[in-house]
Amino acid sequence: MRTLNRKLVRDLWKIRGQAIAIALVVASGVAVMVMSLSSLASLKETAATYYDRYRFAHVFADLKRAPLHIAHRIEQIPGVQTVQTRIVKYATLSVHGFEEPIIGQFVSIPEKNESLLNLIVLRKGRLVSPGHPDEVVLNEKFAQAHNLNIGDSIEAILNGKMRKLSIVGLGLSPEFVYAIGPGALMPDDKRFGILWMGRDALAAAFDLDGAFNQVSLALLRNVNAKQVVSQLDILLEHYGGVGALLQKDQISNWFLQNELRMLRNMAETLPIIFIIVAAFLTQMVLARLITIERSEIGLLKAFGYSGTRIGIHYFLMVISITTIGIVIGWGVGAWLGKYNTELYSIFFSFPFLFFRPELSTFLISALITLVAVLIGTFRAVRRASLLPPAEAMRPPAPPVFKKHISEEHDWLSWLDQPTRIILRQIGRWPFRSLFSTISIALAIGVLVMTFQWIDSIREIVSTYFYDAQRQNLSVALAESENKRILHEFDRLPGVLQTEPARIIAAEFYAGHRFHRGSLNGVDQHARLSPIYDNSRGILPVPKDGLVVGSLLAEKLGVKVGDSMQVKLLDGRRPRVDVPIVDIFDTYIGMPAYLSIESLNSYLNEYQQIDIIHLSIDEAYEEVLYKELKRTPQVSAVLVKQAAINTFEDTMAETILIFVSFFTMFACALAFGLVYNSTRIALSERGRELATLRVIGFSQLEISYILLGEIALFIVVSLPLGCVAGYGLAWMITSLVENELYRIPLVIQPESYGISMAIILFAAILSAAIVQLRINRLNLLEVLKTRE
Repeated sequence: MRTLNRKLVRDLWKIRGQAIAIALVVASGVAVMVMSLSSLASLKETAATYYDRYRFAHVFADLKRAPLHIAHRIEQIPGVQTVQTRIVKYATLSVHGFEEPIIGQFVSIPEKNESLLNLIVLRKGRLVSPGHPDEVVLNEKFAQAHNLNIGDSIEAILNGKMRKLSIVGLGLSPEFVYAIGPGALMPDDKRFGILWMGRDALAAAFDLDGAFNQVSLALLRNVNAKQVVSQLDILLEHYGGVGALLQKDQISNWFLQNELRMLRNMAETLPIIFIIVAAFLTQMVLARLITIERSEIGLLKAFGYSGTRIGIHYFLMVISITTIGIVIGWGVGAWLGKYNTELYSIFFSFPFLFFRPELSTFLISALITLVAVLIGTFRAVRRASLLPPAEAMRPPAPPVFKKHISEEHDWLSWLDQPTRIILRQIGRWPFRSLFSTISIALAIGVLVMTFQWIDSIREIVSTYFYDAQRQNLSVALAESENKRILHEFDRLPGVLQTEPARIIAAEFYAGHRFHRGSLNGVDQHARLSPIYDNSRGILPVPKDGLVVGSLLAEKLGVKVGDSMQVKLLDGRRPRVDVPIVDIFDTYIGMPAYLSIESLNSYLNEYQQIDIIHLSIDEAYEEVLYKELKRTPQVSAVLVKQAAINTFEDTMAETILIFVSFFTMFACALAFGLVYNSTRIALSERGRELATLRVIGFSQLEISYILLGEIALFIVVSLPLGCVAGYGLAWMITSLVENELYRIPLVIQPESYGISMAIILFAAILSAAIVQLRINRLNLLEVLKTRE
């Protein structure tokens, strides 16, 4: 082993505590990056393989009803490769032992041939067979939620008629990776199920013989998909088409792609914090080591070692420490990445899950970390390589002592001597003190950002589910009905109040900007499901004009007083110019509201509704559910409390894991910083502290001088950390904002308190370890050290 290599090993062993602390900080940053990038790559590969293998369509279009021969005209659109027509309908299901109504989405499949697109992944059993109209294939997760299996039966009201359906298979499909029911925010496998039924049987049940109400397309490569969608919309407009969607906008895939974007944003932002701090810590350790080894550097140069070779020696030390952290980070990140990827199976239904982290993930994380740390330590290494031998053999010149203004005016005379020593030390190294404080603040900030998610989820639940929705149930009607149907629901057992609503698919135009969504018609005196602003509360429903959500207003670039063109995708499909009378703030979706009377007048219809909100007496819940299951006009029932429970349970499980990850990383950051700062201070000031001890300072005062400095950094960093946490939370919430939801920037006082308490615990633990070294300080040995 060459001489410098043996010295490198000895030096690493000598500073092993500091090296491990730095390695842990490096490992935290690398682990976050590897976890995010490996999960991202794995989910992308899984989805791409799944979509390709089971022929996930490129375009989807819903309509009222079209004859089958229209499929031939669709095939003639340039760029279309495959056309799959089918029937898709919602119905109410009943499962033995489960009282609440269940929403079932029925999707037709050929009885004799294989589907051309959106194939079923048969997990168990078989597909439906010809001549057996009551056979269905059930969504696997729904079956698992209700302990249903092959041979079991399930009841459904199809077009007003009760049918007993036999389960012959369990399956999955690429179009239902994220199986979410109408009006829901998250999958609820107990209350929403997918059922694949024979084409002839479903057509007969809903009077759609020789017709279809949904079409899926596969496109040729390098085709302008938007042109295909435009021509398809024109063709289907006469058949009640509500606008075709590209694969990227299909609801299941849209949720998946948004999750992938969140992972990418996490990989690009959070590791930077850890890497910067690691570079700073390495620079501090290396600068101190070079100062201590001045004479050794001089001797090496006297024996003929060049400055470049000495510089490489210290760079190798930096690389060695960083490499330890990178390897640990790779292992932890890969494990967390696998765990994180498997966690997504809670949300996304994949028949298989790939986890093959790409080599580039590990190389990128290592390269970024090494470059950052080497840049951070370049100045210290350069100083060592340029140090002349003669100067290196002499002890370093002591720092220039200057009286501070505070001392000249005797501002600090009331402080005790140890405290003034601490303040003078901070004044000698202001930039190092500042960076130490900022680094601890960033550790607090990471925790504040983490706990902010819990506060935000609580705010969404409180505002969206309780303040904005006062109903207990929302009932979707199979077809729009006259408002007189409210009297029938008023007579149902336990119903205290009913309120009508109507939702129509619509396209919104403002100049060259466009948005496809829905227009919500609400009652003039709505109280169960009113227009609700997060800050102003319930808003009045205007007699004429639109009230739009702030995100929709931003997307279209409109303000109060502007006029917006709205194309209603129902009935005569009118285009109307409607003034914007108010803009309100909401966390969910991009809604647009107007009075139900105005909506019906635009459609040239009278008092039509398709949603009924109910306020009920909970004592009559079970009886009411049974009545609703038997009501033929009902196609879906949404139970608000069930939606709240699903939302909270799902978020609680995932947020708890998220919080655990980043609490661990932030603790590693705080521990590494505090331990290194105190160890370096002990190395730099060992002789000084020993001298003070000899001349009469107590052991407690010595500890106070050393640890008081880092304690002051922590005290100053607490408010800075809260500010940093708010900034990080703002950045993350801005990155995850999309058209479905917006995470509110809400941070409760207890989140700040818990974050600071965790960092204080990590700091106390590292300070306690350093205190053990202070207690073992050999005064004679230290005083004999040549400075």
